[in-house]
Amino acid sequence: MKIYPDKDKAFPNPAIPSLCYIKNVVKNPRIIIGDYTYYDDIDGADRFEEHVTHFYEFIGDKLIIGNFCAIAKGVAFIMNGANHRMDCATTYPFYIMGGDWGGAIAPVMDELPLKGDTVIGNDVWIGQNVTIMPGVHIGDGAIIGTNATVASDIPPFSIAVGNPAKVIRRRFDDEMIDLLERLQWWNRPIEEVDKLIPILSNPDIAQAKIDIAEYLRIQYD
Repeated sequence: MKIYPDKDKAFPNPAIPSLCYIKNVVKNPRIIIGDYTYYDDIDGADRFEEHVTHFYEFIGDKLIIGNFCAIAKGVAFIMNGANHRMDCATTYPFYIMGGDWGGAIAPVMDELPLKGDTVIGNDVWIGQNVTIMPGVHIGDGAIIGTNATVASDIPPFSIAVGNPAKVIRRRFDDEMIDLLERLQWWNRPIEEVDKLIPILSNPDIAQAKIDIAEYLRIQYD
């Protein structure tokens, strides 16, 4: 009988205390984390929620992260509460400062530059010290390079680096991307994922294409 990492444990490997399956430690219901997604931080991987900032209840936006994502130390998810109104002479939010300023004109929700939910796909690798801005969508299989600032959407299976982050190339050709999108291994039962590991870990992409195509053919024929 095989023993798989326990997706319901915060720290699946006692030998690596910096690695945490974060769905098991996040308490805010508006942060939705998939299975096997981890945050790696020797200074407290179980404090991932502290890296989600400006996350105000009255705005109601969500952070959604898929399955099997790898998130490195120092990531910052900046949520919609960080946005200031930009259609006035000043961007300064007098109305939140208290005192007599508390009576200053506050914008209604429709007047704020809200960007919606922040959505990270499945099997996304986010490098160290990456900043992700409000409302960004990052597609399945994407890689975000160290110190990048992601201010716009990143397509699936792309590599993005820099500030602001720009796509420098796709990870695979159209055929491989199509096969992976059809396979969606990250949504399969863990027993099936286990069987796919030799294919998914094969650096010979040409052979991996053949093996995935055959796997799909056997499954659906």
